[in-house]
Amino acid sequence: MKGFSSKITKTFIPSSVITCADNSGAYEFKMIHIIGKTGGKHGRLSAAGVGDIISASVTKGTATYLKKPARVIIIRQKALIRRANGVRVRFEDNAGIMVTEENLPIGTEVKGAMAREVVERFVKVAGVAARVV
Repeated sequence: MKGFSSKITKTFIPSSVITCADNSGAYEFKMIHIIGKTGGKHGRLSAAGVGDIISASVTKGTATYLKKPARVIIIRQKALIRRANGVRVRFEDNAGIMVTEENLPIGTEVKGAMAREVVERFVKVAGVAARVV
């Protein structure tokens, strides 16, 4: 996995609600934990941001995904993303898309824009993106 060229504010903690932005059949996720995150400060909740892979439970959606854990890549967040060239990007909602174990998207299209930081890290996800900001 490639690192980021931006300063990403980590705003998602366990039990955060995230909207599903693809056509996989899920509508809403509730974050369980971050995949690949080990350790941290004692007593502090681990946090995730744009481009992180999380494990989440599907709270609203079709019966095939409902109440089952899923791998989700966060593609948008309301908090600021500060890029190296000085531009600050903010989205109007928190959104993610479901992916397989190989980080390939389950849905065939993404509703709305996707952060450029996600496309830099996961190139295969860019194929289903409507817009990259």
